[in-house]
Amino acid sequence: MIKLHEGGAYLFHGTEIRDTYNGNQKAAKEGTIAYGILKQHNTSGNMERLEIKFDALTSHDITYVGIIQTARASGLQKFPIPYVLTNCHNSLCAVGGTINEDDHVFGLTAAQKYGGVYVPPMQAVIHQYAREMLSGGGRMILGSDSHTRYGALGTMAMGEGGPELVKQLLGRTYDIKMPEIVAVFLTGEVRPGVGPQDVALAIIGAVFKNGFVKNKVMEFVGPGVANLSMDFRIGVDVMTTETTCLSSIWQTDERTREYYEIHGRAGDFKSLAPATVAYYDSVMEIDLGSIKPMIAMPYHPSCVYTIDDVLANTADILHETEERAKISFGDKVDVDLMSKLKNGKLMVDQGIIAGCAGGGFENICDAADILRGRSIGNDRFTLNVYPASQPIYMELVKNGVFATLLETGAVVKPAFCGPCFGAGDTPANNAFSIRHSTRNFPNREGSKVQEGQISSVALMDARSIAATAANKGALTSAEYYTGGYTNPRYFFDGRIYANRVFDSHGVADESAELQFGPNIKDWPKMPALTENLLLKVVSEIHDPVTTTDELIPSGETSSYRSNPLKLASFALSRKDPAYVGRATLVQKGENAREESAADETVFAALPEARSVIETVRTEFPQITFADTGIGSTIFAVKPGDGSAREQAASCQKVLGGWANIANEYATKRYRSNLINWGMLPLLIDGDLPFANGDYIFIPGILRAVREKEDAIRAYVVKDGKLVSFTMTLGDLTDDEREIICDGCLINYYRTH
Repeated sequence: MIKLHEGGAYLFHGTEIRDTYNGNQKAAKEGTIAYGILKQHNTSGNMERLEIKFDALTSHDITYVGIIQTARASGLQKFPIPYVLTNCHNSLCAVGGTINEDDHVFGLTAAQKYGGVYVPPMQAVIHQYAREMLSGGGRMILGSDSHTRYGALGTMAMGEGGPELVKQLLGRTYDIKMPEIVAVFLTGEVRPGVGPQDVALAIIGAVFKNGFVKNKVMEFVGPGVANLSMDFRIGVDVMTTETTCLSSIWQTDERTREYYEIHGRAGDFKSLAPATVAYYDSVMEIDLGSIKPMIAMPYHPSCVYTIDDVLANTADILHETEERAKISFGDKVDVDLMSKLKNGKLMVDQGIIAGCAGGGFENICDAADILRGRSIGNDRFTLNVYPASQPIYMELVKNGVFATLLETGAVVKPAFCGPCFGAGDTPANNAFSIRHSTRNFPNREGSKVQEGQISSVALMDARSIAATAANKGALTSAEYYTGGYTNPRYFFDGRIYANRVFDSHGVADESAELQFGPNIKDWPKMPALTENLLLKVVSEIHDPVTTTDELIPSGETSSYRSNPLKLASFALSRKDPAYVGRATLVQKGENAREESAADETVFAALPEARSVIETVRTEFPQITFADTGIGSTIFAVKPGDGSAREQAASCQKVLGGWANIANEYATKRYRSNLINWGMLPLLIDGDLPFANGDYIFIPGILRAVREKEDAIRAYVVKDGKLVSFTMTLGDLTDDEREIICDGCLINYYRTH
């Protein structure tokens, strides 16, 4: 199905992979599509150390308020490049009174004042609007959402935390080492019933756990590309985020050109292909014809099986899934998936086809073909369909596809990302949902383990979801659908956007006033890094991977993304409910220290600091609170998988966090978020010398960061003694070091 080749290889004429080449090696290394685009956007003059300036930015309504607030605090006067503010997350305005719509009005007035584009709620999900209106061959787009992926359209796009967009808004750059380029070499044609989610899940299953493409660029090439429609390519491309790759890019062709023509932007097409000979750092070979309908069982997109395997070994796989749940939930809640096995069938409670992955035109049309003339039944199973944009919605109304779906008992809803992150269609307790969306992390669908609620999501393609719906909730592979597909043609009508979207065309109106709601708050003051640090470990997580959803839950908490202090009260609430209380207690000591560095002032606020500092002074008698900050840290094995949300880091900082300690970081974007919020991204190998509740003393940390020391000597304060151990910081740019020293990106821009 999928073959992985470690080590370099050469692609000849876009059709043949070879291990050796006797020609110009340097030219071959520069022959990839990705290299050419990165070189065009690099401002450093050094292709080993990139300083990228993007062509456009895009955000949604749970990220753009914080980004603009940070940029304003750092001197923003005008958006220097196109910046699209979409509203597809807090769209329902159903939680927290007026605060969601207050954010939307803030976004509109910001677009007016600074010269941006504002897409009102329910018009389009962020990525579909970018595909339809912002992408372009050879361009680079940066988005504050992890699924910012437009490679199928010839656009290199990356999803990062908000501070990286702030840098672009202030004329700065996105600084990274030259990433490795992985050739994704496609051959063959997909079999009937197989959709883009099936191919995507097969890829994720092959590369997530081994880190084959982590922080690399996936470049889709080979003769198989031409056999895929644009919607199919887009559906695969958006899911590359779940591999932990940095970005993606595809070779373009006449189908790509047609996509731009359909959307009235023929001039934005660019022919992109590897050079005659192109060198790749590694290769993934995929025979499209070998891929069968897939399912990612709870609770991660990499928990991949063929649907046939699940149907043949249902009890065993359900048991495996229940055991996997114990890793995340422990004994907090009882996951009972075995109860879904009834009379030899795996019964599903809910089907969802939605968002940037599932809400495409072809996905919905094919699902309607499978369901035509059938019924989803009047029992427990439900099916909801969310087109990715209003233009898609309108075309599905015109061509009758929606009528076909509605006749079956399915419900059609507007463009909205809610089912993807827990703000829409939360299943019943212990329900099992199948979704063509992007993620199925624990709690991501909206359940709350801390309140005894749990439901489970599996990822599937729209076609197999429709086949399951046609069987009234009995899990079914679309490969067993023997009818045909009508393949209606898509017609894009841009009048919807022309009539409703505010587009400043890059013209800022200085006289426009930002409209603030009462929930929109400025960032609190962030202290600069002190010469020494005294950190208390306030959470210890030993799951193999910790997602950003577990660090700061999605769902209803998203309504408070514009209020840093309120949002911080939810940090780790579904993973470690005691975290906030522990961190806040330590923060009282730091607040007292900032008011007065006198020992007794600090001890009055944080009594436990007395014995800790007395132990520290047995070996470091010169230490005082004038040069020693007090803060908290968490340990996690591999934190940061999933969303790009900066709040996974900023909430810790708001509560007095100074560091994360990890065996490794799941994604580049989470590590960047830590750095941009002035937190140390520390790494440790082997057994932990500390435990939850211990204090760690790090002498000379400010000097170590500035002088580029990688090895960081630290001490656990335990039983009246100091036990030394070593951590590392990993690679940091000069700017990143200064950001950490200054305490956060906002402070950095105030002093630079």
